[in-house]
Amino acid sequence: MNTYDRRQFLKESAGVMAGLSVTSLVVSGCRGAGEGGDGAGDAVGAATGAGAEGDPGAGAGDESLFEISLAEWSLHRTLNAGDLDHLDFISVARNDFGLDAVEYVNSFFFERARDTQYLTEMNTRADGEGVRNLLIMCDNEGRLGDPDEMARTTAIENHYKWVEAAKFLGCHSIRVNAASEGSWDEQQQLAADGLQRLAEFGAEHEINVIVENHGGLSSNGQWLSGVIKAVNHPRCGTLPDFGNFRISDGEMYDFYDGVAELMPYAKAVSAKSHDFDDQGNESELDYLRLMRIVLDAGYRGYVGIEYEGSILPEREGIQATKDLLVRVRDELADQYGRP
Repeated sequence: MNTYDRRQFLKESAGVMAGLSVTSLVVSGCRGAGEGGDGAGDAVGAATGAGAEGDPGAGAGDESLFEISLAEWSLHRTLNAGDLDHLDFISVARNDFGLDAVEYVNSFFFERARDTQYLTEMNTRADGEGVRNLLIMCDNEGRLGDPDEMARTTAIENHYKWVEAAKFLGCHSIRVNAASEGSWDEQQQLAADGLQRLAEFGAEHEINVIVENHGGLSSNGQWLSGVIKAVNHPRCGTLPDFGNFRISDGEMYDFYDGVAELMPYAKAVSAKSHDFDDQGNESELDYLRLMRIVLDAGYRGYVGIEYEGSILPEREGIQATKDLLVRVRDELADQYGRP
């Protein structure tokens, strides 16, 4: 397995972007927030905290320390109940919460990945609301670290359509899982193989493949960071989730160590939340501490609200998470400065 560090990772990411032609950045049907860009530059901006125009790291005014997006999973109960249509999620993000970027979940348009008419409507609505399509969270497409070679190849190929859909929508990434089985080393090798092969396909479309800590060994920060080091590809990174560090029943990984270990490779961040105390703080997670870890890693991209609680209704939970992130951003602004 190759050794790998953040400096090498960022250097290689920058090299990928340097090789992009001007024409590759303006593709019909591939846009984010009406800018006409394909979102490829977003990935490097998110990974490095760069503030170039068109990157997720590029903010406006006081918001440039980090910006806030909405993960569709925050409304999964409302969507699953049929009380909200996937196409209307964009409007909710903008008009109900004042957010200008969204993160989709493939399960809410699972059969539409290659439906260009449907994807075009998603783009049209995003453009109309001034909302950026950041990424697609992909589940239920097989295990990228499956020990069976044929099953692993099938899982890799099942994700191809989501890479293509992400490109069409102007996203910078698809979020995948690194599920496997076997020993620590065996799972690392298998997951790295699947991710490396998928990242090669992603690179052809200028789309990143980013892995979330999402149960099993993927919720062990040392294990997952080791997988990313083994993949050693600038298009493969992480999506640290503040709360997803349950390895198995009764086995938890430290939230703060895990985020710190995954942040050097992060191209997106999920602000998981469940419940809040009387002061508006997340009841189990120290957001101030977590956001210090995020910012200390040099990240200046979007932080996605992912409310998953059951005490507050979904919309109230989303608003509470946004309020907390805004308060933390204001508190940290003087320390980290504003570009």
